[in-house]
Amino acid sequence: MSGKWLKSKYFLLVIGFICLTFTLILQGDEIKPVTVWQTMPDFTLPAYQGGEVSLSKLRGKNILLIFPRGLAGKDHWCHVCNYQYAELAELEMRDQIRDKHNVEILFVLPYGMEMVKEWVAKFPDQLADIEKWKNPDDPEKLDDKGKQRMAMVRKLFPKSFSHKEGEVPLPFPVLIDENAKISKGLGLFTTEWGGSKIEQNVPTIYVICKKGILQLKYISQNTFDRPGPEYLMNVLSVLNKNE
Repeated sequence: MSGKWLKSKYFLLVIGFICLTFTLILQGDEIKPVTVWQTMPDFTLPAYQGGEVSLSKLRGKNILLIFPRGLAGKDHWCHVCNYQYAELAELEMRDQIRDKHNVEILFVLPYGMEMVKEWVAKFPDQLADIEKWKNPDDPEKLDDKGKQRMAMVRKLFPKSFSHKEGEVPLPFPVLIDENAKISKGLGLFTTEWGGSKIEQNVPTIYVICKKGILQLKYISQNTFDRPGPEYLMNVLSVLNKNE
């Protein structure tokens, strides 16, 4: 009986080890905060435009991975995030920056499909709001505080964008991080930031090289301080020269 018991125990241990191995394989890299010169953890997310995107399948390309803030309040989206997407989209249409820098540009929102649809639907209104702030109906009647705000907005949003409903250019995959699994794993998801209490990301930008190594990580201190497209293109140019 003792021999049979030992054989049974050994058999169960082998089966358990095999199951654990398959579980680890299926789980892939653990999603956790990562620092520069570390391998970026792999993940796969559905895209608003259709299909799925996996970081590992983009090896051989640089990756500009952007986590916008998303909501900035109840029923209120962050205007800077939409402007950021519009700036990069304009560069892509004008200069084909993805081919030029061998890069894929990904935006990750910490919401389900319905919320991402709303983000896209509100895109034209968000950009129209910015234009109204830059060019109020009667700027001469603004008080000092209003004039200061107008000057600040003009400085922060120098370019003008206008898109009609249903015609928003979306050249870059907008990834759906339902339940904020990836954002939470990377330590970016919060329920209070920038003066608002809402489920949102701390705006963050990652630049990942062709080998999957993180080369730049920028976490915003406030909603306005994220790097502009010119700086990011310079980073990609240097990265391509050094590889």
